[in-house]
Amino acid sequence: MLNHKVETLETILRQHCYETVPPEDNYRSVLAELEQKYKIRDWPLLIKSVVVMSMVIGLFFMQSIPELDLSLGWIAILGAILLLVVSDRHELESIMGRVEWSTLIFFAALFVVMEALAELKFLWWIGQLTQDFINSVPEHSRLIVAILVFIWISALSSSFIDNIPLTTVMVKIIEDLAENNEFNIPLVPLIYALAFGACLGGNGTLIGASSNVVCSGVAEQHGYGFTFFDFFKIGFPIMLLTVAISTIYLILCHVVFEWNF
Repeated sequence: MLNHKVETLETILRQHCYETVPPEDNYRSVLAELEQKYKIRDWPLLIKSVVVMSMVIGLFFMQSIPELDLSLGWIAILGAILLLVVSDRHELESIMGRVEWSTLIFFAALFVVMEALAELKFLWWIGQLTQDFINSVPEHSRLIVAILVFIWISALSSSFIDNIPLTTVMVKIIEDLAENNEFNIPLVPLIYALAFGACLGGNGTLIGASSNVVCSGVAEQHGYGFTFFDFFKIGFPIMLLTVAISTIYLILCHVVFEWNF
């Protein structure tokens, strides 16, 4: 009886959603209604936020100057503290209560694990295995093998470990392969293979990308939590499909048509 009641309510909800979709010729009135309902009510806070955000973005660009010795993490933290100070908010406790502390602690623990793997030379070991395998195949097949190896190793590795340190190590391996005349492998296809693999591989698991973890925390706050396996059984097949399509694209462009410029 409860299941039947739930199905009835879901049917009514779907019908209500379809009925309340505004027609295209009425979008101006709907837009005006939304602007009136959700208009900006605190202009001083908006101005302060824009000023602080502009300062933070400016410091992000200046971080590349060696003489300033700026850290991206400290820039972001100090920007957040400055905004809390200038906003003059009295309900600071409620603001701090809405922070995704569990997500932040997860990222902190993840970075500790990745630094431990870096200290153990685990990522360098993966890179050296990749380079040795490419070196073991005949020269006329090295380009296609290198594309396959880099895109799939980076994709599968990025699904379970953070892709930033992995990409950092793989870039150095790719540079060594491209600069070594014995391999005779162009640089551009390998860079594209690494970019596709590291980016698309993050869609495979819940911990594959930072955005996945943030989305999971926000969804759980609103009562729509999902587990690692729930994400895995949908995200991992999609990741495999997208990486396979990218592999075919790279082989056509850089092996068949030889667009290696």
